[in-house]
Amino acid sequence: MQRAEVAGDLSGRDERLRVRVALDSERVVGDIDRRLFGGFVEHMGRGVYGGIYAPGHPSADERGFRRDVIELVRELGVTTVRYPGGNFVSGFHWEDSVGPRELRPTRLNLAWHSSETNEVGVHEFAEWLAEVDAELMLAVNLGTRGTREAIEFLEYVNISAPTRLSQWRSENGRTEPFGVKMWCLGNEMDGPWQLGQRTPEDYGILAAQTAKAMRQVDPDLELVACGSSHAAMPTFGEWEKVVLTHTYDDVDYLSCHAYYEPEPGDRASFLGSAVNMDRFIDAVVATADHVKAVRGSTKTIAVSFDEWNVWYSSRLPEQLPRAADDWPLAPPLSEEDYTVTDGVVVGDLLMSLLRHADRVRSASLAQIVNVIAPIAAPDDGPAWRKATFHPFALTARHARGRSLDVVIDTPGHHTRVHGDTPYVSVAATHDPGRGGAVFLVNRHESAAAEVTVELSGALAVLGVAEAVTLHDPDLDAHNSAAFPDRVGPRPNRSLRQQPGALTVSLPPVSWTMVRLVDVEADAEAEVEANEG
Repeated sequence: MQRAEVAGDLSGRDERLRVRVALDSERVVGDIDRRLFGGFVEHMGRGVYGGIYAPGHPSADERGFRRDVIELVRELGVTTVRYPGGNFVSGFHWEDSVGPRELRPTRLNLAWHSSETNEVGVHEFAEWLAEVDAELMLAVNLGTRGTREAIEFLEYVNISAPTRLSQWRSENGRTEPFGVKMWCLGNEMDGPWQLGQRTPEDYGILAAQTAKAMRQVDPDLELVACGSSHAAMPTFGEWEKVVLTHTYDDVDYLSCHAYYEPEPGDRASFLGSAVNMDRFIDAVVATADHVKAVRGSTKTIAVSFDEWNVWYSSRLPEQLPRAADDWPLAPPLSEEDYTVTDGVVVGDLLMSLLRHADRVRSASLAQIVNVIAPIAAPDDGPAWRKATFHPFALTARHARGRSLDVVIDTPGHHTRVHGDTPYVSVAATHDPGRGGAVFLVNRHESAAAEVTVELSGALAVLGVAEAVTLHDPDLDAHNSAAFPDRVGPRPNRSLRQQPGALTVSLPPVSWTMVRLVDVEADAEAEVEANEG
């Protein structure tokens, strides 16, 4: 975990933050599970129809998938994708999403007051995931349906034995099972907005029953129980305790969800959003470990942070249709511009997940295309990267191996929402025999930070491969279809390396990655490549 010594306030606009960081390759938080870099796709707005699937678009292939979106999702590097929701799943009939398209019914999408044609279903989405090289993670409907429907869905998806449902899957074009290992037992079941909202007792009993039944079908599943919808829920903590009391022996993960947006006039608190995520994870872990101790269990519950992002959700009610006779198909919803400030916060949130890699074993950026997404896919032009795309893509590509325990001495200040907040945030990784990476955020709105990073153990002999920074003097700068590269990572030429240390300057409101490589291993690989 990052251990910050907050050295005091800094308010002068011309002063520079002085920060010291200590990293040791032997001080390890935990191995980094590649599922930490997952995504999330829900049948909401133009996320599926118009985003992933748009038969009339110039880039569409013979199946209707947008090739320009596929290429950007590959570059983004998502490893696992949670589907089909989200709130949508609490009204989802999986049977509607399979079989011949011309026979699939159009339904009301009650979660987002729109129409659902079911043109894209389980088979089509799995085909799309094969194109982007990501693993499927499914959610079952425990809002308006229950255990029977969950095990039938599982049988259809995963069983090779010649049953009615597996034969139906074969008739629908898929002889081999999908082999989905990770399943969510409902979604945000504590939320009053959720179809089928339940008390923690009711949900815990249903989730345990469903988990037991699903394991009778496939004992090797990884199951996720619903945690609180967010840390500000009035039942937060108590919900986790009660749900785990019922489900502890039957599930592997407890979910966390968190979205952040700035409040007017309080950018400082928004920039400190990762402080809230750190505390949220710590509280959930403490509650899970309390239940473990009470039960005398040897099993440890992991965290699936399967919805997280910056989301201007306060704007959503104005975008949603409401009339009983108004059910549009794929209306634009929550298509955020995402400023450079948003990009810095997203990078910082991902760093929080890295700092908790010992317990957060899976996470899903919500979402991927158009809807609260790092990728924009306009109907009348090519897809392009938003500001939040870059820190996610670079972290997913280079944060490998093990997450390191970070010791940092940094000035800080008091924010209205989070209280004491360090100005500089750090996460670091080490992949033995290959290299490592250091991720840094400067949350100060006007002062640069001069950071000295002391490297010990195997890190001390690594060389710097690159240093890039996401920053813009205009904190509200963002990309657009006309200027898709207005905001993006640029080389940070301030970096200097000395034996066992490096120094780097971080501009105000910026996210930086320093990539380290094993110089000897790189040289040997280059020699082998030349000889080959």
